[in-house]
This record gives sequence, structure tokens and C-alpha cells, in this order.
Amino acid sequence: MKRRKRTKRNRSMRVIRLWNHPEALKALPYFRSITNSLRDQWLEVQSKRLDHQRLGRIVRPSRSELIALEDTAAAQDKAEDAFNESLEELMRMDVFLLDPVHGLALIPFQQDDELAWYVFDLHDDAGLSAWRFHKDPIEMRRPMPEDAKLPAATAK
Repeated sequence: MKRRKRTKRNRSMRVIRLWNHPEALKALPYFRSITNSLRDQWLEVQSKRLDHQRLGRIVRPSRSELIALEDTAAAQDKAEDAFNESLEELMRMDVFLLDPVHGLALIPFQQDDELAWYVFDLHDDAGLSAWRFHKDPIEMRRPMPEDAKLPAATAK
């Protein structure tokens, strides 16, 4: 009987930065700025994509329509590049975009020896509107304590 070799995928592990509450509060203006930019860029990408699709449906395009089609493709690529650059900038800080339209991002921290996430909401005046454990369903939102300090929310 032959033994089969198990092929393991070469997955490199990456350690993410865990934020504490004071650090997250200090960075709120920056999160607000970049998340707002991501929202605007996402809407621009969707607009350019729709324009390109509309022009692409023309059965027998004229010369000017072909030029417009190329221009919209280039504008779409440029908008996607801008969005991706902003997204990479956010991810370099180990903050993860959840929903660009609603301006939601997740900021990792440690709560009771478990991974948890602050939920940053662009449209909430406080910014950090809620938190959730990693194992919670994605729509789960736990309210921030009144004193806004979670007991074990310190990064190690």
C-alpha cells in the first residue's frame, strides 16, 4: 500500500496589531478621514463601472461611443487603484474595512484573552459605536460601556 504525500499549503501566519482603547480613540480622526475617502472612492468605482456597462451594451457603437467606452474603462481603473491604495493604507494599520458604503471598519483588540473587534462607524458621532468578539456573528454588536473603557482591552 502506497502512502500518499500530504501537500500542505504554504500559509504564512501574520500577527496583527491589537489596539487598546486609548490608542483607538486617539486614531479616530484618521480612521474617520480614511474611511470617508474609502466610501467616496467606492461610490466612484461603482459609478464608473455602471457607466462602462451602459456603454458596453451598445450594439453598434459609433467612433465617439468607442472612445467614451475606453475613457470610462480608464476612469474605472483609476478609481479602483485609488480605492485599493486607501484600503491598503488602512490594512497596514491592521484595521479592516467591513462595509465601505456604510463606513464600517473593525479594529482588533484583546478582551478576556480572546480576539475582539471595535466597530468603527463613520456615521456615529462617537466613532467607536460597539464591539464584538471574533466568534460572534458578524452582525452582533455589543454596546460600549458607559465609561468607554473595557476592563481587559489592552494590547499585549
